[in-house]
Amino acid sequence: MKQNNLTNGSILKTLIFFSLPYLLSCFLQTFYGMADLYIIGQFNTAASTTAVSIGSQVMHMITVIIMGLAMGCVIKIGHAVGADDKESISKTIGNTVSFFAITAFVLTTILVCCVHGVIGIMNTPDESVSETYAYLTICFAGIPFIIAYNIISSILRGLGDSRTPMYFVAAACVINIILDYLLIGVLGIGAAGAALGTVISQAVSSVLALIVIMRKKLITLQRSQLVPDKAILSGILRSGTPIALQDGFIQISFLIITVIANGRGLIAAAAVGIVEKIIGFLFLVPSAMLSSVSAITAQNIGAGAPKRAQKTLKYALCITVVFGMIVSVYCQFMPHTLVRLFTKDTAVIIAGCQYLRAYSFDCLLAGIHFCFSGYFYGYGKSSISFIHNFASIVLVRIPGAYFASKLFADTLFPMGIAAPMGSLLSALICIAFYIHHKNKDF
Repeated sequence: MKQNNLTNGSILKTLIFFSLPYLLSCFLQTFYGMADLYIIGQFNTAASTTAVSIGSQVMHMITVIIMGLAMGCVIKIGHAVGADDKESISKTIGNTVSFFAITAFVLTTILVCCVHGVIGIMNTPDESVSETYAYLTICFAGIPFIIAYNIISSILRGLGDSRTPMYFVAAACVINIILDYLLIGVLGIGAAGAALGTVISQAVSSVLALIVIMRKKLITLQRSQLVPDKAILSGILRSGTPIALQDGFIQISFLIITVIANGRGLIAAAAVGIVEKIIGFLFLVPSAMLSSVSAITAQNIGAGAPKRAQKTLKYALCITVVFGMIVSVYCQFMPHTLVRLFTKDTAVIIAGCQYLRAYSFDCLLAGIHFCFSGYFYGYGKSSISFIHNFASIVLVRIPGAYFASKLFADTLFPMGIAAPMGSLLSALICIAFYIHHKNKDF
């Protein structure tokens, strides 16, 4: 079983070399998600664009919840790798595979039966209902492939390997873009074509991952290690459940904001959907830092090296703050260069620029609490991140967006401010907790 030790050598070099493949993987994954929106915008109307935007937001929420649960696997494997406990590594991987196989079956069954309900909850504009239904039905049916890819990638990252998953997602990206142009541009299937492209590409990526793992023996398991172990599963879920709940609440807040925007009409709905895609792309660096800090911290805590984990956090904070400042400044002066990539509609571009100017500050503020969250994850204290994100969502993000929508009906800028204000609260809570516990045992 191949392992990469993250407890030795230059901290900055370790952080960069681990985060770069993960960053590229996230870039490719986000890129082909953005490709759906870009290609549908070139060949179809705002109604189709809105359908893909709403559908992809729902799927993204499901995916991040799955990844949140899988983070429990990353953390437990990281602790075992740091402690050089090979038996614990194998049992954790085996229990992860069994648990998520059952989860995939149950989740797919439930969601396929609830498509109409999801469309209603999203307050989908009438013009987009039929295409949103087609998009979600196809994507829900493909959830087992989405789970398979993300679980395989999480296991490998827990072992310290962020490079191999990059190759899998690269294959999915190329296949998805080709299928999008074929199904949307040539065959004119619309939103359903975007969904088919996504599901087929994920399926191919999952199959390729399994083939590579079996041939190179990157992961080896015995049948006995697949049998559920109460202690192992509880450890995975104890770390992963707060992360999944936290990420789920964050995505629910995004969906609620989308519902608020949808209530303002098709133009606002399309603008908010496009900007959410752009923000997802701009958040790649903070997200890469979160995952990298969590994996590196987990191994170092397992190896009894907390000071090295603290230094990793500090380097990650420097990287994300500089990146966030650059993004925020750029979006104040040239937001149209990003928004018009996804639509030719002048009204949508104007509204999107208003929203992006405000929302872009979140790249700076969210980057701070992302790094701290990764650090807390690595310690196995994911409940801390759950608390600050829950407070941010309930006290600031959702009420801020709602009241801004009601009080400022002519612009989306005030709605966009709600997200960075929520992240500011999260960052302050994280900093306070870190300072209080810096020299104490978590």
